[in-house]
Amino acid sequence: MGVVDRWNEARSRIDRAARESGRDPKTVTLVCVTKTFPSDAIVPLLEAGQRVFGENRVQEAKEKWPDLKARYPGVELHLLGPLQSNKVKEAIETFDVIQSLDREKIARALSVELAKSNKPMRFLVQVNTGAEPQKSGVLVEEADAFIALCRDELGLPVQGLMCVPPVDEQASPHFALLSTIAARNGLSVLSMGMSADFEQAVELGATHVRVGSAIMGERD
Repeated sequence: MGVVDRWNEARSRIDRAARESGRDPKTVTLVCVTKTFPSDAIVPLLEAGQRVFGENRVQEAKEKWPDLKARYPGVELHLLGPLQSNKVKEAIETFDVIQSLDREKIARALSVELAKSNKPMRFLVQVNTGAEPQKSGVLVEEADAFIALCRDELGLPVQGLMCVPPVDEQASPHFALLSTIAARNGLSVLSMGMSADFEQAVELGATHVRVGSAIMGERD
């Protein structure tokens, strides 16, 4: 099965999960995760009509995507991995959405750069729902205060939340928790669900699912 076949299969599964949950499939955005894959592996998806993509590293995206964006109008690029302060300016230049906002230092740096650039960016706060020390994300008990800081003090256009549940736990309780935090903060975007669990995420209200290996194949 080729990459476009796998893409079509993922889209069918998203549509089915949405309909079974009484949702319009159009309310779920498929973010195709292309980290570590070269441009020529991505082109068939662009030719097929996919326009929303996710990358984990600023440097890799900066090397791959300016040319692809020039060739295929309407691409929306999401940063999914942690952002370092020395990459903030490049991140704003390269990406349209940053899903991994989770530290005050980075939020302040983004606020400064955004004011200079006037680029219409969107942000999601990453929540570490499993309180895993090795993972990025603001802790659940600190999420409300961090969201308020980003929106009210720094003026960042925070639209929603993102999470990566622990691999050895059921994902659904983490998705439900993220949905609860979003609702009480008046946030409408929920980025949750990856190749192994995106259908559960759609059932629990995901507006964005981040699918990599189920479309691109296994990474080296």
